[in-house]
Amino acid sequence: MKMAIRAILFDLDDTLVVDEAVSQEAFERVAAKATHFGADAKSFIWDSQMLARNLWSKGPCFAYCRAIGISAFECLWGTFDDDQEDLRKLRTWALPFREAVFDGALRQQLIDIPTVGSELAAEFKKVRRRLQRLMPDAKETLVRLSRDYRLGMLTNGAPSLQREKIVASGLESFFQAISVSGEKGIGKPSSEIFFHLMSELGVLPSETVMVGNSKERDIIGAHNAGIRSVWICVPGAEEPFDIEPDAEISGLSKLPTCIDEMNSVSVRSDSPEPLEI
Repeated sequence: MKMAIRAILFDLDDTLVVDEAVSQEAFERVAAKATHFGADAKSFIWDSQMLARNLWSKGPCFAYCRAIGISAFECLWGTFDDDQEDLRKLRTWALPFREAVFDGALRQQLIDIPTVGSELAAEFKKVRRRLQRLMPDAKETLVRLSRDYRLGMLTNGAPSLQREKIVASGLESFFQAISVSGEKGIGKPSSEIFFHLMSELGVLPSETVMVGNSKERDIIGAHNAGIRSVWICVPGAEEPFDIEPDAEISGLSKLPTCIDEMNSVSVRSDSPEPLEI
């Protein structure tokens, strides 16, 4: 039975803070610097992104990254200053990976200059961190919803990197509980991490809704945990997963109304059918 919503769980990347677009901007900034060494910017961006994905997928930490939700592009700028053994291994692997990506992108254009790869890797790390920003209407939406609902955050990724993003966002105080997959050793779409967070919030699955941009992680995960879901459709980031969320919105400004509508349906479904006279 669907009960009135008491708690709202939020994803972080590309739900509350910009991720993919900011990474693209960082590649563009680094490509502009690479042109000083004779590179074509457009080719450099394409090659560095392809190399990052290919090296990441063939690397020794790939299985862990997939399970916890650490992307190839995050491996280009995360510090991974974490105590877990898997993350220590990732930290050791990530530095030469970064240099290989940008050095390789230059070599694709027959540019072979010692130390430039490491210089561009350092530039990406600095620029990507500086460009962090909120999704449109993120703070305003949380201000409004925090008056009536318990809020939780459920984000995949390395603890050090995700916590850094959360602090930089300025949104941490809105949440009664925050779960990062790397801290739990499990990630979305596993139902277990949803149950952990709901327990911290003191709510039942029937009283909870998940809000996120990823069908693979957020919507399937919500389905696995038996909770309702709201999918934020980010243009250009649609995923080929055949699962339907309970609701779909185009931006966070639509969320309060969406939650109100979901609650009104819950109230109606809990009401007894009128007697026929």
